[in-house]
Amino acid sequence: MAHYLVISASSTIGQCVVQKLRAQGHTVFTTARNDNKIVPDAILDASNFEEVSNVFGKAGAIDGVVNCSGSLLLKPAHLTKEEEYHDVINSSLTTAFATVRAAGKTMTKGGSVVLISSSAALLGIPNHEAIAAAKAGINGLVLSAAATYAPMNLRFNAVAPGLVKTALTSSITDNDLSLRLSEAMHPLGRIGSPEEIARAIIFLLDPKNSWITGQIIAVDGGLSTIKQKVRI
Repeated sequence: MAHYLVISASSTIGQCVVQKLRAQGHTVFTTARNDNKIVPDAILDASNFEEVSNVFGKAGAIDGVVNCSGSLLLKPAHLTKEEEYHDVINSSLTTAFATVRAAGKTMTKGGSVVLISSSAALLGIPNHEAIAAAKAGINGLVLSAAATYAPMNLRFNAVAPGLVKTALTSSITDNDLSLRLSEAMHPLGRIGSPEEIARAIIFLLDPKNSWITGQIIAVDGGLSTIKQKVRI
């Protein structure tokens, strides 16, 4: 059995990943920004480089890590406040970079690092400028890190979801009109579930799939790759 680190394990997807890994018999070291949703092994500001490096040390020898940290901001650029922009960048891109940095220092025997991107970084979606900027940065980070650390057998990949029903997206998914519009955007006609994203993450973590690196895997109901039929 393997030993994994899940950063932001209190998120809906993070909780799902932890449950599935433990159900398979793996051990999991968990972190959260606070303990109001789960009881984590460590409280962590995942955007703080030193704290993230320390958590890797506390977790011990790990076979893989996933960073589930992120945020949601649906605003056009001209309505986005500077502090909102920095919050989005910190919660997604900075935490991802801190994870890559710590993994490169400590996972010297190889393993798997999985980051969370977004379909918003793969195609243009209105009012997603800050998220798109952060997640596109993650895509570039994955590609560069995969190249840098391939000689160490340290793999880097990302999962890029479409809209998924989580606590973070409840303002959209709990509104009937917004939900119907979102479902219609996805060629498969529905939004995703946390379990579907978790299964993709676990697939990339699994040592059996160790010939996969430098990939951005869209799990988005076809949103980023399929042009829907025009209905007249």
